[in-house]
Amino acid sequence: MTDKPVSIVLVHGGFVDGSGWQGVHDILAKDGYDVIVVQNPTISLADDVVVTKRAIAAAKNPVVLVGHSYGGVVITEAGNDPKVTGLVYIAAFAPDAGESVQSLIANPPPGASVPPILPPQDGFLALDKAKFAAAFAADVDPATAQFMADAQVPWGLEAAGGAVTTAAWRSKPSHYLVATDDHMIPPPAQRQMAQRAGAQVTEISGSHAVYVSRPEEVARTIRQAASACPEATVNVQQPAPAPA
Repeated sequence: MTDKPVSIVLVHGGFVDGSGWQGVHDILAKDGYDVIVVQNPTISLADDVVVTKRAIAAAKNPVVLVGHSYGGVVITEAGNDPKVTGLVYIAAFAPDAGESVQSLIANPPPGASVPPILPPQDGFLALDKAKFAAAFAADVDPATAQFMADAQVPWGLEAAGGAVTTAAWRSKPSHYLVATDDHMIPPPAQRQMAQRAGAQVTEISGSHAVYVSRPEEVARTIRQAASACPEATVNVQQPAPAPA
């Protein structure tokens, strides 16, 4: 397998950890990409940016940075790292400077689904386990969706309220995958953020957990972003010149 000259760094969102990226990771790794899955603590945006930048620094090559949901906020800030060549938003928030998840969801459009977020406890948020599958993972097999609900990672208010200082999509090329059956981030909001970011947009039928339920399609979007980067050309070994 030819190694690709681009590394892929995958950033998870709130309420979950990086294990949901396994399907996408395995596909891209089999393709020959250097793939890193970030395990953010999701306590504060600042901390998550630091952890993500550590992963970027560890990557072997220039980086295509991929974020799901709240992970989109993280990559919007961390993506200013000069090693990052492109951004991929998977049913993700794509904030501008001064915006956070809290500000972006403050005024939902009429008729939009309301995520079943419980009142904060000790500075952290969680989703109602009984409503998790329908809201977050409707097209994931029931056993996996139940495990995701039971294995929730508390999401810090400082993460949800963390505001971006400089939006990387203003200076880096971006791709956006819209999940048309998402009940966490309304698809119209996804399209609006993607358009504002000037992203190349792909739409597929999928829940908010589209990265779990449709890994092939998600991997395809990431491949497209990787191939669009100037560094993403396969290095071909040229034969050594014949001796004179």
